[in-house]
Amino acid sequence: MVWEAATEGKFKVLISKIPVFHRQIAESVVRRQAEEIAAKRNVPQVQEQDVVAAFFSDVPSPFYSMMIRLLGQNGFDYKKYGFPKN
Repeated sequence: MVWEAATEGKFKVLISKIPVFHRQIAESVVRRQAEEIAAKRNVPQVQEQDVVAAFFSDVPSPFYSMMIRLLGQNGFDYKKYGFPKN
């Protein structure tokens, strides 16, 4: 699936900041999940909200605080999409 250019750019930068031993799996899992979320929304490209939802759905709890920090530091406005959900 095609990605919105700005979203993919921010995603790649964020992934580069994940510890190297988790980077490949995080990229693969989040990319796949974001594409599935976008497909379910019936949109032609992956957008920021799809990436944010993918991170919140697939990140194990021990890495949750790091994910929140990295999303914020890399320009992902997760609060705009209602995350974190209680």
